[in-house]
Amino acid sequence: MDYSLSSSSSSSSGLVSERRGIPGASFVEDVQMYLHQLGLDVNSALAFLQERLQQYKLVEMKLLAQQRDLQAKIPDIEKCLDIVATLQAKKGTGEALVTDFEVSEGIYSRARIDDTGSVCLWLGANVMLEYTYEEANALLEKNLENAKASLEVLVDDLQFLRDQVTITQVTIARVYNWDVHQRRSKQVGTTVVGDS
Repeated sequence: MDYSLSSSSSSSSGLVSERRGIPGASFVEDVQMYLHQLGLDVNSALAFLQERLQQYKLVEMKLLAQQRDLQAKIPDIEKCLDIVATLQAKKGTGEALVTDFEVSEGIYSRARIDDTGSVCLWLGANVMLEYTYEEANALLEKNLENAKASLEVLVDDLQFLRDQVTITQVTIARVYNWDVHQRRSKQVGTTVVGDS
């Protein structure tokens, strides 16, 4: 995504911040100074702001998709941790674990799991590795911690992004309203001069 104009879009209210590649939007107090700093007319500034708003919306869609993925992944990791804990509890008892497992959506099968002291974890990218219960538990705990931390960062990113969307929408409204006011002022000035 091209944010090449992010640094030039600062207004009189301060510097533009950035969060993980997402450019910040500045609240515009003085529209005329803002337009002068950008070197744009009203229509070009509105087009720039609309484009920035669309960029924010695109980033928001991507972040929401990542959030959904993580929210689906966390329960799966927790379920795996529960299974490993159950296997660890049965370890050394000599009895097999009998359980039903999901083969595919809505289709279950019964399995008898003997105490082998290890489990195979699907790591993705067509890779499955065998771990001892302790190693599997440590790996899954680390993955769960990382997923929760990533989700927390994503939530913060989404909040930052929503703030930028709101600021940009307010800026669009302020530029548009300023332009309407300027046109009315010119029209009233022309009418007064024409009546004299």
